[in-house]
Amino acid sequence: MTPIVVCPANFSEGRRTDVIAAIVHAIADVGGVLILGAESDADHNRAVVTFAGTPQAVSAAAFAGIRIAAALIDMDLHRGQHPRIGAADVIPFVPFRDVAMQECVELARSLGKQVGEELKLPVFLYAEAALRQSNRNLADIRRGGYDGLKQRLGNDDGLGADHGPGNVGKAGGCIIGARGPLIAFNVFLNTADIDVAKAIARKIRTSSGGLPHVMALGLRIRGLAQVSMNLTNYRVTSISDVLGAIRREATLFDVDIYCAEIIGLLPRDALSAREADAFQVINFGPDRILEFRLAEHGRRTD
Repeated sequence: MTPIVVCPANFSEGRRTDVIAAIVHAIADVGGVLILGAESDADHNRAVVTFAGTPQAVSAAAFAGIRIAAALIDMDLHRGQHPRIGAADVIPFVPFRDVAMQECVELARSLGKQVGEELKLPVFLYAEAALRQSNRNLADIRRGGYDGLKQRLGNDDGLGADHGPGNVGKAGGCIIGARGPLIAFNVFLNTADIDVAKAIARKIRTSSGGLPHVMALGLRIRGLAQVSMNLTNYRVTSISDVLGAIRREATLFDVDIYCAEIIGLLPRDALSAREADAFQVINFGPDRILEFRLAEHGRRTD
């Protein structure tokens, strides 16, 4: 069978539809790549473009997307709720079929070198592709955002770039890595009080002693408090586990869960239709299931 790598690439643009379209078109123009999904949010000012294909095709498509994003997005003008350090903010490679994690690691490291040398962007290798422990955690690299990156790049603090220049241009930096499946999941509360969302996020996230394999932030999105999360190992901490914890914490503030949403795609065994209905996941459907979307890829490539 044809080996398949998935790349849920995150770009710092969620408002200008022409820029998002240009990035998507650049990725889609690479032969052997299938666009699985593309969605954006104006409050986060961020787009997630998920694509899949053979390892080399996905790497070439990622480079094409990074190149266009770097040319069209000025981080000095960017404003949004989501943490970010660059126009092409996070580019992860996820092994899916007949691909070992080590191959994705090598893919990420090779792309990082190419982006640093050819596009002159500071590149940080993270997760399984990290060259140093200090850069393994995405949140550590992104701490302080774009402005923080400008201040610290070149300092000997262990968080320097792995490739590219020692200064920051208007496209910012680029984080490239290899990892397992991740679920991006947001929970809206029936309050506009962002302090409630921040308190709940602090309680449940791993870095604060909460649930394992949970990254969480409290934001105000579309007029409501939102707990924005990445579940980095859903088999250890499930969507159900997280929602139960959020509901328990929310009762302490006399609020409740209003609804939830998935960002990007998720594995088939992460959430059933029955659970999605019970959890008030407003955008769940077959097109959110990674395996369902990749079935089309299989029909085209096998």
